[in-house]
Amino acid sequence: MTAATALSLGELRDADRAAWEPLARGYKAFYETEVDAAGYEQAWQRLRGGAPMLGLGAWLPGAAGRGEQLVGIAHAVFHGSVWADRVCYLQDLFVDPAVRGQGVAAALIAHLARCARDHGAARYYWLTHDSNARARRLYDRVAVHHGHIRYDHPLAPPMV
Repeated sequence: MTAATALSLGELRDADRAAWEPLARGYKAFYETEVDAAGYEQAWQRLRGGAPMLGLGAWLPGAAGRGEQLVGIAHAVFHGSVWADRVCYLQDLFVDPAVRGQGVAAALIAHLARCARDHGAARYYWLTHDSNARARRLYDRVAVHHGHIRYDHPLAPPMV
């Protein structure tokens, strides 16, 4: 049996705060992004604040009847675009390394697709780093890569 067959999927709950942070920290560490404690708290509050943010979790049954264990997270943002009233952006996806390769990420992606449809999104998309080969193998199976390249323009004030 794979982890995905025993998963529960749904919105993150207030009780998930302590279990969520190590996964969020793992995601940020993978992308070599520093966030202080206040930043994690602000992110959690945004996720729990409702629209346009959505925080999803994947839980496995705990060992020896100890409840559920949060093993994966997905953070999404619903927003408008010039061409559609609502689209869904999967901003963050992270799975506990102990259960990777067992279908958790694919299950979260599929669950968010259902949420996006239910919320009237015309499109569901995400970005990943070109060096993230393991994730890209999954993404190539479940989605279509259209060849776009992302650029980020700095928003700091210009030096005078």
